[in-house]
Amino acid sequence: MATIDADSSSRASSTGWPERITSWRSTQRSTRRGITGWIVLLVMWEIIGRFVITSKLFFVPFSDVLAAFSNLLATGELQQHFVVSGQEFLQGYFMAAIAGTVMGFVMAHSRLLREYLEPLLSALYSTPMIALTPLFILWFGIGMASKIAVVFLMVIFPVWINTSVGFVSTDRSYLEVARSFGASRWQSFVQVVFPSALPFVIAGLRLGVGRGIVAVVVGELFGARAGLGYLIFFSSQAFQTANLFVGILVLALTGMFSMAALQRLERHLAPWRPASLGD
Repeated sequence: MATIDADSSSRASSTGWPERITSWRSTQRSTRRGITGWIVLLVMWEIIGRFVITSKLFFVPFSDVLAAFSNLLATGELQQHFVVSGQEFLQGYFMAAIAGTVMGFVMAHSRLLREYLEPLLSALYSTPMIALTPLFILWFGIGMASKIAVVFLMVIFPVWINTSVGFVSTDRSYLEVARSFGASRWQSFVQVVFPSALPFVIAGLRLGVGRGIVAVVVGELFGARAGLGYLIFFSSQAFQTANLFVGILVLALTGMFSMAALQRLERHLAPWRPASLGD
């Protein structure tokens, strides 16, 4: 029996190697393509800034942005702005992620609550929360609390809606199969419902990243003393275009890496999901 088990385990591990190699090659290819896209963008940026739009009041070459980035980094100003914006984003985002996931789960499992809340949720989701930013400043002050509130309200709705849709849209045939094998309600949830809803939850979290970054910038446009949004606003008022692009670029890269981290988390937690539609 030991020999048979060893042979079967060795065959299982050997059959898994081609899939791992294919996945690794796909990841490397995707990374190379992403880097190539960035290189092309930055080269075009430099060319346009040097030869097409020569007025530095409106546009600057990428090399000037790098110089401004180095100066802001050397003085410590960029780190200060990044820390402030990061604290606002992380606190608002994680509170919204927890609240949105819990509310989405509760609403998906309560038809009465869903009938009451869905019209209100649709109305709130379509409301431009950014327009409410001045009210949040009046309520919470010009400090960090008002910015966290803006991030929270911008992030919670995509997480809430996607979580609710994920739990509601579980294929009933899978639940019937689980029950036919004698699975309890808790086992059906852990092994069928939750894995089915997980990609929807992570999709909501990924949507929340972009909305949260926008919320940070908008919140810091009103009465802020520090932050990347404040850096962008102050630089635009002082016609420091290079510094303005530094703030925009840092926010873009932060969003890109955050989305990539969530995508990697989805691949780890839900490996049965296809990485992409093409290829």
